[in-house]
Amino acid sequence: MTTKTITAGAPVAGDDFLVFGALRASINRIDERLLQLLAERAKVAKDIGLAKRIAEKTVHDAEREQHHAEELRCLGETLGLSARTIRELFQVLARLAFERQIEVPNDKTQRVTPPDSDAFRLARWELGRSATVVNVGDAQFGGGLFEVIGGPCAVESEEQINEAADHARAAGVRILRGGAFKPRTSPYDFQGHGLRALEWLADAAHSRGMSTVTEVLAPADADDIACRADLLQIGARNMQNVPLLRACARTGRPILLKRGPGATIREWLCAAEYILLAGNPNVILCERGLRTFERETRNTLDLSSVAALRELTHLPVIVDPSHAAGRDELIAPLCRAAHAVGADGLIVEMHPCRENALCDKRQALSPSQLRGITDELQLVRTRY
Repeated sequence: MTTKTITAGAPVAGDDFLVFGALRASINRIDERLLQLLAERAKVAKDIGLAKRIAEKTVHDAEREQHHAEELRCLGETLGLSARTIRELFQVLARLAFERQIEVPNDKTQRVTPPDSDAFRLARWELGRSATVVNVGDAQFGGGLFEVIGGPCAVESEEQINEAADHARAAGVRILRGGAFKPRTSPYDFQGHGLRALEWLADAAHSRGMSTVTEVLAPADADDIACRADLLQIGARNMQNVPLLRACARTGRPILLKRGPGATIREWLCAAEYILLAGNPNVILCERGLRTFERETRNTLDLSSVAALRELTHLPVIVDPSHAAGRDELIAPLCRAAHAVGADGLIVEMHPCRENALCDKRQALSPSQLRGITDELQLVRTRY
């Protein structure tokens, strides 16, 4: 086999033209591969920038980059490339990577898609997705504010709920809670006044510029309750009641989904997925404690779930310290802890005359206790 030498500037014969064409085609393919690799490198650089934002690390690491540049220079010399060529190439690559990393918003609501999350693909974080914000009247969950939902466990009378609404409003509460249908542990306990209580609740709240939240127990009741309540609560007992999840979702009202007392975080997110899949994007998750061997508290509040959910889902998360503690004196420190761990709000029980409460009197806050909690949280948020 003979090798042809082509002199620069010499006329190109037919065979020579074919050789040039083949070589140029090879160059073009290499250029295309280089562009693809550059695009892949830029994407990885952006992911690194996102991970650094989450971990609160600086984007630029000069020492690491200098070490990497030296490694590339040594490799380049073994490949016959000059140190100057390697240095200039690395400068271009480093600048491109830095530009992609600083494109990532300095926002902790951005997260990497969690692994093994296909079972809750609508609820999970996706790369570049912002946190979901759920608006209920003037209240906002997930937008950086911290909302407190307050009111009695049950609507006992028109007078009681109006007095509770006055105290809640004075404490800065914008959503009034109150049970009309009560799923009590014992069938002999007070079960609520039904639709009549919903009318009292709505009148008390709306006349004071507040919104309402109440629990739905049965799919057949969802539409009637949605006509009277601004936020529908699915309680811990019903977290995996699929017909109820779908019925509440179809009303179009925002949904407050409490975690079951024995549910894992992923089971909880799968329950939320039913609501999202039914076309309702407005879901607020509520951590209310797990049933454990502990007897000093009613339930064991799993604040670690709030931190974990920040990595798993874009949905807002609030905490119910009342059902977790079961004792009013424990609620204030749990409220502070919920705020510190990154919850989007609280839902607490408050009764204007708790010694006469028909349910959960031991865990009900007094009006002054509620005011103390909201004042303290407001002070913390103002300062920090």
